[in-house]
Amino acid sequence: MLRSMQQTTFAALAAFALVSSITPGPNNMMLMASGANFGLRRTVPHALGVGFGFTLMIVLVGVGLMGLFDLFPVLNLVLKIISVAYLSWLAWKIANAGAPSGGDSPRGRPMSFGQAVLFQWVNPKAWSMALTAIALYAPDRNIAAVLLVAAIFGIINLPSTSLWAVMGVSLRGWLSSPARLRAFNWTMAALLVGSLALLI
Repeated sequence: MLRSMQQTTFAALAAFALVSSITPGPNNMMLMASGANFGLRRTVPHALGVGFGFTLMIVLVGVGLMGLFDLFPVLNLVLKIISVAYLSWLAWKIANAGAPSGGDSPRGRPMSFGQAVLFQWVNPKAWSMALTAIALYAPDRNIAAVLLVAAIFGIINLPSTSLWAVMGVSLRGWLSSPARLRAFNWTMAALLVGSLALLI
């Protein structure tokens, strides 16, 4: 019976990790825009940073940071303000990104590994996913349970989010038209801001 319950919990955790990782959100919108504007090779550090950064976030939330939000509810408001400001700036950068192909380099640069790791801390969807995952699947914050939750997300998150970069890459030929590229980038920027509004 206990083994059956553990298998059920494991399956539920894996399903939660997949659904929350592969659905639209700031990380996925930005990876799709990066794939379209910079190509897959230059977007790989960004994708790896998302996967590593979010896995690290789950561990740190599980071993103590979740308690800080319980003790200091004002931190939720501070996080929202910082998230809105930073994501609005990123949306502006996406909207004004340069051409994805041709002889000249595109304006701007793709997000680096380190930037993507740090971005998780101002990403409201990442916070929501991490807090919910710990609350549901490691409620006692036992280190073994926290590491299991982090490992499952680490295995599932990277391929799930990377699909968005691949989708962006598949659009590069169609986006060779400056007008279509401009429309795509502004649409991605609007979706990024829209995902922020829904999460907050």
